[in-house]
Amino acid sequence: MTEKLYYTAPDVAAWTTAVTSVRQDGETYVVTLAETAFYPEGGGQPSDAGTIAGLPVLDVFDENGEVYHRLPAHPGMGVVSCVLDMKRRRDHTQQHSGQHLLSAVFIEQLGAETVGFHLGRDVVTIDITVDALTESEMLAVENRANELIYANLPVDTYWVTPEEAERMPFRKRPDVQGNVRVVEMKGVDLSACCGTHVKRTGEIGVIKLLKAERHRGMTRLSFLCGGRALADYQQTHHIVQAAAGRFGTSRDQLLEVIVKWEQEKKELEKRLRQYEEIVFAVEAKRAAAESGRAVIGRYDQYGAKELQIIARLIANRYGKTALLASTPDWRAVIAKAPSSLLHAGNWLKEQAALFGGKGGGNERQGQAAFPSLEALSQFLSRVEAAGID
Repeated sequence: MTEKLYYTAPDVAAWTTAVTSVRQDGETYVVTLAETAFYPEGGGQPSDAGTIAGLPVLDVFDENGEVYHRLPAHPGMGVVSCVLDMKRRRDHTQQHSGQHLLSAVFIEQLGAETVGFHLGRDVVTIDITVDALTESEMLAVENRANELIYANLPVDTYWVTPEEAERMPFRKRPDVQGNVRVVEMKGVDLSACCGTHVKRTGEIGVIKLLKAERHRGMTRLSFLCGGRALADYQQTHHIVQAAAGRFGTSRDQLLEVIVKWEQEKKELEKRLRQYEEIVFAVEAKRAAAESGRAVIGRYDQYGAKELQIIARLIANRYGKTALLASTPDWRAVIAKAPSSLLHAGNWLKEQAALFGGKGGGNERQGQAAFPSLEALSQFLSRVEAAGID
């Protein structure tokens, strides 16, 4: 059985050991070692990474107490050098220990238990037994958790027998057989856990709560610890400073400036719609005056959405069927005159199909899209020659 250095010597980052078995599994090789510091996936914590004999460790898993390492090639038998990815290990350790601390604080502050934990690549989540969290509750929990980090409390890990475990006040009663591994944050939390953990709470660095959302009748909380929290702050700081610079203000006044900008934007959009109504009305009048029974036109400056408005104005105000094409969108729209017996949607669908276009609509109006500008132009040329029946 492999000696588990991640328990007996958790600070080991490089070591030499003997390969005890190798078996091929598809295009990879599954290897066991006499000693390993590679933590296998388990307890909500992803597996460690690193190299064995210079080969990248693709996966580490536990089966019946034995630790297996998946490699892309045969490492050879005999003694091999192993190197642990300490950046990844440190990250997982900070997140996992931070979760223990945070879960204990939620019980202390709100009586809320943790019933789910996921240590993802980018963010960590826990599911807690509350319907919702207010902003003030999240702030209180975050502040208390960081107070306990600054207190730099000792974190001890040790094994106890099943009989001893029965008498211990675990945050959550372990459902395991045999000896139980205990992670104890002095005076704060007592949990059964197989993961890797810090030696003192100060090593967690910082805890930052990100968001809380409803999930299956409970609350799913996203958070970051340690290096992840620092990286998130650095990115957020960069974005906020850049945004403040774009708005010509300071970080403290940025939100106020954005609110004012949004109000001004809404007012400008309202005015723009008013001006558009005037422009569209003028264009509808011009187009109707310069045409016969039907208006057929093509536009480079308008999209299909704007042309729908103009076509309806032509039909309703001037009693003429309007077929208008948007060259940027490769689309055509139609609105029929109230006196016309034409089914606008069906007519446009049939005519567009002759040139690879697809569309339709109702009796009064329709729209069609064409595969190219050339197809749209050919369609318009045919309609201009044959008319709109």
